[in-house]
Amino acid sequence: MPDQTPTPQSLSKPHNQITLYLLTTAALILCALILRPLFSAIAGAVVLAVITQHPYDWLGTKVKNRNLCAAIALFAVILAIIIPCFFLAQEIVQQAIAAVSVMRHEASHREFAALLARHPTLTARIQTVTDSFDVDETIKASATFLGRRLFWLLGHSILIITQIVFMLFILFFLFRDRSVFLNFLCKTLPFREDETSVLLARVDDTIKATALGRAGIAALQGILAGLAYWLFGVPGVILWSFTTCAFAMIPGVGAILVWGPIAVYLGLSGHWGKAALLAVWGGVIVSTIDNILYPMFVGSRLRTHPVAILLAIIGGVALFGIPGIILGPVIFTTAGALLDMYQARNSPQL
Repeated sequence: MPDQTPTPQSLSKPHNQITLYLLTTAALILCALILRPLFSAIAGAVVLAVITQHPYDWLGTKVKNRNLCAAIALFAVILAIIIPCFFLAQEIVQQAIAAVSVMRHEASHREFAALLARHPTLTARIQTVTDSFDVDETIKASATFLGRRLFWLLGHSILIITQIVFMLFILFFLFRDRSVFLNFLCKTLPFREDETSVLLARVDDTIKATALGRAGIAALQGILAGLAYWLFGVPGVILWSFTTCAFAMIPGVGAILVWGPIAVYLGLSGHWGKAALLAVWGGVIVSTIDNILYPMFVGSRLRTHPVAILLAIIGGVALFGIPGIILGPVIFTTAGALLDMYQARNSPQL
């Protein structure tokens, strides 16, 4: 019986190369489809592994056993990030349910009508915009939509918990076997060693700049705005603080989209002093601190234009959900690095 083992000559034939390429591509697509339900868990684990790299390296100098070191680091992440986020989410959901209930209540509609009656000029301007639809019905429809989305979130709480459990499971092995994963990635990517190092360095910088820079400053803006909401008696402080934090992820004008309408609401409610103070606090402190701290924390890490980052964040959230806050800029950065490699390879050598 003849030997069926493929020889190097047979593997180098064009049709065999094409077959290998197609089979590899198909296998990778199938792997992506298999991992799609756990995409958020994988992305979250990678982001946490990157932003905790330096603390974990320090811990590794103290604890030599890799399993124990990874377990301690994972426990620290649970205590410092997961548990506080759980209680915060619980409070946000409770306040969101209360807000939806208020919007659906008839008394809130009458209060809104009375508020407009006290400001006829504003009412006339609003009327020109709202002639084409019923404001009362719009409020009811908005409350119904928010309620449905909220109860959808509650109904998928088990799925969210499952994603968190898998994220922590993956994170443990990213801690323990980081060098193994990096070596595999370097061998798999079809680039030279220096190109791979540049690409991974840019992705690392983008994750840190977005997670620690943009998200960290947005959290600080949410806390500062929440302090003002609490002092001025705004209902649902936790909910609006979190909303301010979420909008502050949009560079430049994000936070004002939340504290601005709240200041207007305070003014229309008769609390003009509080409205003025909130406007000053929001304009001078909350919105300005982004321009001051972002260059300090991020510096030259993020080699992407602010407009591209804005588009990457918004588009990433639309495509991937919350993980898109990080994944959008990472994808843009990766594309930019690949374009730089292409230009370097095809530019004429002097």
